[in-house]
Amino acid sequence: MNILLAAQYFALLCFAVTMLCAMARMLLGPTAQDRVLALDVLYLTVVLTLLVLGMMFGHDLYFEVALLITFIGFVSTIATAKFLMRGEVIE
Repeated sequence: MNILLAAQYFALLCFAVTMLCAMARMLLGPTAQDRVLALDVLYLTVVLTLLVLGMMFGHDLYFEVALLITFIGFVSTIATAKFLMRGEVIE
């Protein structure tokens, strides 16, 4: 087995464990801030998984989808943080 392929499989395994931990924190988190942070970690882990899969399969579509998820995740994190601080998103 190629060393790069082994590293990619190991990275996917680590990302799967990270996703499980983030989903547990999102479901069991005592505060809303914990849940927002867990959701942020979850979407970043999905983006990293897509990037590794894009390298493994050699398709450009994975990279474009990862970029789109990153933009949407960033905007939603900012909106949720603003809502938790002030109680409203649009002033």
